[in-house]
Amino acid sequence: MARKAVQRPEADGAGKGFGGTEHKKKRLTINDIARLSKVSKKTVSRVINGSPNVREETRLQVASIIDQFGYEPDPQARGLALNRSFLIGLVYDNPNAQYIVNIQGGMLEGLRGTGFELVVHPCLQASPSFLSDVRNFVERQKLFGVVLLPPVSENEVLVQMLRNIECLYVRIAALALDTPETMIVARDRVGVAEAAEYLIAQGHQRIGYITGPADYRSTLERKVGFAAALARHGVALDPNLVVEGAYSFESGVSCGAVLCKRDPRPTAIFATNDEMAAGVYYAASTLGLQIPRDISVVGFDDSPIATRIWPPLTTVRQPIKDMGRMAAERLMAHRREGVRLEPLEIVPNLVVRGSVAKLN
Repeated sequence: MARKAVQRPEADGAGKGFGGTEHKKKRLTINDIARLSKVSKKTVSRVINGSPNVREETRLQVASIIDQFGYEPDPQARGLALNRSFLIGLVYDNPNAQYIVNIQGGMLEGLRGTGFELVVHPCLQASPSFLSDVRNFVERQKLFGVVLLPPVSENEVLVQMLRNIECLYVRIAALALDTPETMIVARDRVGVAEAAEYLIAQGHQRIGYITGPADYRSTLERKVGFAAALARHGVALDPNLVVEGAYSFESGVSCGAVLCKRDPRPTAIFATNDEMAAGVYYAASTLGLQIPRDISVVGFDDSPIATRIWPPLTTVRQPIKDMGRMAAERLMAHRREGVRLEPLEIVPNLVVRGSVAKLN
């Protein structure tokens, strides 16, 4: 059956203007779509936002009118109605530039086609104005929601402040700290345990370990997981071979130098991110040591640097870009009524390359 043509509404006084130029037809509003579809404005809004609480027949009817007239919601008008902009914030205090870049790339991918844009807010948790700065950022931009990266995501005072001002948030962390709809959980313990098991299988027992900053939850999670995996094989994590880093290349250089100068030297070093593992490469080279002949190295993240150093780095792959995309998509899901979000956990896995030697 042929669809009945519907005359497109035009602006008042449409017709010929100066010099015979025809005025442009006005942009349709949500009220126009509701009138043409013979449904309420609220129903049109539900269809646009993907709400499941709309009958399929009604959804198809509204979608047909939207498709026929090429209607696109006005982001500015919608933002004013909700007292929220079409902006998503990324809040972080993290020294690892590559991690931030990967998260941003994933979030932009997750926001593509939604009409939302990303704004970033680097901060310093140690600052006395930390909480007020984040609050001002959220309120000044009228943010729809924010994604919090570790260690900021571990700050319960910050999270309570966001609840108080009714700002949606999603936290990325190494363990579940909140309700499922607000969390992307990276199972760091599982990933580091796989790395420990692999080193043991290659004959390594005297293993150096470079942690992240002591106040990061990921630091604790990775250390506990690594030590527990070693203990299952009767191997202890020697406190004299544990050095605290800062998740930066420079800290990897200094920590790597400390461990490489231990007597006896560890046969392998596990650095809890790839930036620090690359720093260990540099330290070993300056001391005349070759990887993996003289010392084996394993990292964590599988960031681009892992395949840009030689030999390529054996590392625990954490899909950082995917985590950013999932966080953005989880925020977008809050626009749909009646959607129940399940727990979302990321399980890292070991990627074996050329930086670990098998001991005889």
